[in-house]
Amino acid sequence: MALALAMVVVMGILLLKTGPLLSAEVQRANEAELIFRGEAIAESLRVYFALYHKYPTSLDEVMKVRPRILRQKYTDPMTPSGDWEYLTQVQPGASGDTEGLPIVGVRSRCQKDSIHLYENKSLVSEWIFSADPNLIGLGGGRPGNPASGAGTDSGKGSGVDGGASTSGSKK
Repeated sequence: MALALAMVVVMGILLLKTGPLLSAEVQRANEAELIFRGEAIAESLRVYFALYHKYPTSLDEVMKVRPRILRQKYTDPMTPSGDWEYLTQVQPGASGDTEGLPIVGVRSRCQKDSIHLYENKSLVSEWIFSADPNLIGLGGGRPGNPASGAGTDSGKGSGVDGGASTSGSKK
């Protein structure tokens, strides 16, 4: 009986030690998926711009293009809601409403420190996946593009350095 109890205690301790390893592995997999999805969205925005000479105002517009340029309307794997923060081409008006503004990229709303480094950024919400690497105040969304600015905006609807701005919660 004592041996069984000791084995249960040892197994419990081992499970407690593997818990953090498992959560780190889940975060690592979610970060890899975030990079895949973000780059896929940025590439589809580049293709959309090449086809129509404008950026879409929603990801639904991208999904309507035939043949498809985005496999599916991806959600953010790092947040429970799956909502992306949209990066818009122009600043919103005084009301801060970003509805109908051209989307040039996405970023996660997750405020966690990352396990991976993406474009030398270690905070997940600083990972920018953009179709236009020349946005004022934001770095490019592809590996190898230099980050052009340090300005980020966590506020809803306010502009970033006179250039791109962020939008409300949409997928």
